[in-house]
Amino acid sequence: MKRFAILFFSFLILASGLWAQNTLSAYTTLEEPLAKALFEQFEKETGIKVSFVRLSGGEAVARMEAEKANPQASIWVGGVGLDHITAKSKDLTTPYQSRFASNTRAEFKDPQNYWIGLYVGPLTFVTNIDRAKALGLTPPKSWADLLKPEYKGYIRMANPNISGTAYNVITTVRTLNNANETAAFDYLKKLDANVDQYARSGSAPGKSVATGEIPVAIGYAHDQVKLKAEGANVEIHAPAEGTGYELASMSLIKGGKDQVNARRLYDWILSSKNAQKLFTEWYLVLVANGAEKHPLALSLDQIKTINQNMQWDGDAANKKRLLDRWTSEIESKR
Repeated sequence: MKRFAILFFSFLILASGLWAQNTLSAYTTLEEPLAKALFEQFEKETGIKVSFVRLSGGEAVARMEAEKANPQASIWVGGVGLDHITAKSKDLTTPYQSRFASNTRAEFKDPQNYWIGLYVGPLTFVTNIDRAKALGLTPPKSWADLLKPEYKGYIRMANPNISGTAYNVITTVRTLNNANETAAFDYLKKLDANVDQYARSGSAPGKSVATGEIPVAIGYAHDQVKLKAEGANVEIHAPAEGTGYELASMSLIKGGKDQVNARRLYDWILSSKNAQKLFTEWYLVLVANGAEKHPLALSLDQIKTINQNMQWDGDAANKKRLLDRWTSEIESKR
């Protein structure tokens, strides 16, 4: 009996070890249905189950920083590239040179291999046509339009302290003002007068526009195109002055416990046609060479973009200063 008990517990320990080898903890900033489909496809092909937590970009960086001494995830998939640059500058991620990274052009990946871009998406405005008509509003087509008094209380965007999308709005406005931060914050204060509330994620304001809760929202084009494709009566406009854009990226988390499986997921996302198909079905414009593009997706070459300095915008010190100023001059005054 004693021998049987020893063998039984030895089996449990072995089984536990084998199970641990086939699991992976991840953070993701992809929309939850896309993340679920992506990770389930990975499990189907590899047998590795991904346990994931969906966080906005700012939340992901904050969680990784809080867990720095004992990381609870090994890979971060998706999220505005500026947040991945911030994570690198805070020493929260680790370099990895995937053999599949050569399929991504140099401008879309970190030169030290800390992060790699997955897809791009411009900041655009989405307007609910029915709600706008009822209110006598014309869909905004420029950053200047957003300041018009008739939009007071009718615009929604995310909170830049939480959302990488909204932080990208700040950096875009700064760039449009030739890096003059006083002029940029003067604009943001005027915009704040027309914002009804700041959401917790970059995609949430667009969803509120689709339901008619609010007539206008600022967000990324792919999230808005998806709403239109699903039947929402909306118009999407890229701002005439030029717009910023995200380079959604992927990083390995420094000290993560599942580095082997994290690298397998990293490689699979970069190389799998099935993974690329899932991204494309969500109207995301992939940056990998030869990747397919959904006919409804809005790519950067279709609109006027600004000359973003992603390294400056993503630097932790610069980001902290801009967000501290937004908090003290705008959020705290609401």
